[in-house]
Amino acid sequence: QVQLVESGGGLVQPGGSLRLSCAASGNIVSINTMGWYRQAAGKERELVATMSTSSSTNYADSVKGRFTISRDRNTVYLQMNSLKPEDTAVYYCNAGGNLRFSKSFDSWGQGTQVTVSS
Repeated sequence: QVQLVESGGGLVQPGGSLRLSCAASGNIVSINTMGWYRQAAGKERELVATMSTSSSTNYADSVKGRFTISRDRNTVYLQMNSLKPEDTAVYYCNAGGNLRFSKSFDSWGQGTQVTVSS
C-alpha cells in the first residue's frame, strides 16, 4: 500500500536545530495532507504541523515561530529551530490521500526519536 519512511531525528542541545524528512511511496494517486505528530513519554500523540495540497498549514501553538513544515511532491519536511527540552518526543509522519480504484489511505510512519538535552 503506502509506506512512509522518516529520517532526521537525533539528539540535540537546547536551542539547536533538526530537520525531519518523510518520504511517501506506493500506489499513490494523490496526497491531500501530510503532517507531523509527536508523542512524548507518558503523553498522548499530538499534532505538530500539517500541510494540505493548497499549501495551507496548521501548527500547534507550542511550535509556532520555531518549526516550519514544507513539502516537495510526496516528501514532507519539518525544520525545527530553537528546540526545547519539552520538544523531546517520538515524531510521526502522517499522510492521507487517494489510491488507485477510488480507494483512500491514511498512513503513519514508524516514528523517529527527537531528544533535546544538554
